Amino acid sequence: MKSASIARPEILTLKPYQAGQQVPGTIRLNANEAPVAAWKDGDPQSLNRYPEARPFTIQQRLAAMFGVSVANLLVTRGSSEAIDVLIRAFCCAYKDAIVTTPPTFEMYRVYADIQGVGMVDAPLDAGNGFRLDPQRILDACSSTTKLVFLCTPNNPTGGLIDTADIMTIARARQGKSLVVVDEAYIEFSGQTSLCQRIDEVDNLVVLRTLSKAHALAGARCGAAVANEEIVNVLGRVLPPYTFPTPVVECVLQALEHGRAERSAAAIADIIAERERLHEALEAETCVETIWPSQANFMLVRFRDLAAVQNFLREERILIRDFSSYPALKNCARITVGTAAENDALLAALRRFGEQQS
Repeated sequence: MKSASIARPEILTLKPYQAGQQVPGTIRLNANEAPVAAWKDGDPQSLNRYPEARPFTIQQRLAAMFGVSVANLLVTRGSSEAIDVLIRAFCCAYKDAIVTTPPTFEMYRVYADIQGVGMVDAPLDAGNGFRLDPQRILDACSSTTKLVFLCTPNNPTGGLIDTADIMTIARARQGKSLVVVDEAYIEFSGQTSLCQRIDEVDNLVVLRTLSKAHALAGARCGAAVANEEIVNVLGRVLPPYTFPTPVVECVLQALEHGRAERSAAAIADIIAERERLHEALEAETCVETIWPSQANFMLVRFRDLAAVQNFLREERILIRDFSSYPALKNCARITVGTAAENDALLAALRRFGEQQS
């Protein structure tokens, strides 16, 4: 059984909406657009016209960046939209389920709840550095499991999942479940992306984003990379005109030739700051545990997180509280900032420690 065929039957037979044809140099009277931008004289972006139904130029650029065919990539509004589309396309409400590995990215659960899809947890091994056990994942799967979400580096723990373990899970679930590998933070890890392995198993889906390493969180640009049949199924669910013209232009400008070197330098700076911040935090008396991270953040357990957070708020510094999650009592996720921002955090923690002593 081909993995694309496990999608919802009504999606497989869905006739997607056909947007008005767009042909350069023609008089466009087929899309009910305004003929002129009356609100702004000489509008250089021609916002009275719809953008491309699918941002094909961005699709080409991202496919080249990730080393895949254009047919194997669907551009989405951040990788979060790809999660939503996957669940809506492959999971029947009140029938199907997804498997996740808590603690992990909470939006998997949110989108599943919105769709009325069941959740099965296969927790990471908290006593062993939040490592993933492939057999625990497979044991959690059943005949109703349509999607398995694996985040690497994982958010919020920062740890990597072994590539061999991911491929083991994908091969075992072929024809039964899609294995969705969320690589939002892959650029900070040194690990090779699984984009180049989608041809090995037809149920592997890789999520990528420009939000993190490429500093385009405000543009909301991501992608789902998979075999062509899965991409086509997802495209049926995704509406047309999802990318506004100014966003398309912004993303293309950011991906211009020569800018990759600047992104690489910025990534190297963040990695260096991550290691410096980790080492400095270990010396703070209010810190109990810091987990090794391969992302642009780190998970830190404080002796008294509530007190630390209250103090940091007064210092106008925000960190993310994860203490309500199982196994993460007194834990917070700290994003690696600039050197000056990291110094401000360390100085504030030092003052906090002095007050407590």
